[in-house]
Amino acid sequence: MKNKVRELREKYGLTQAQLGEKVGVSRQAINAIETGKYDPSIWLAYDLAKFFNMSIEDIFDFEGSERK
Repeated sequence: MKNKVRELREKYGLTQAQLGEKVGVSRQAINAIETGKYDPSIWLAYDLAKFFNMSIEDIFDFEGSERK
């Protein structure tokens, strides 16, 4: 699934490790989300959206993504 996590993280001046710490996951998890290797749970997507003060739909592009 396409997402704007990297773009938002860089806009906020955060490293992957720093963002992971803010939402309770590892740097590796943030990297996997940014590169599309991992789709976050709904709770992690919620935490990311809350942190960036955006809706989940504004960060993650569900259109054209395969349902898992």
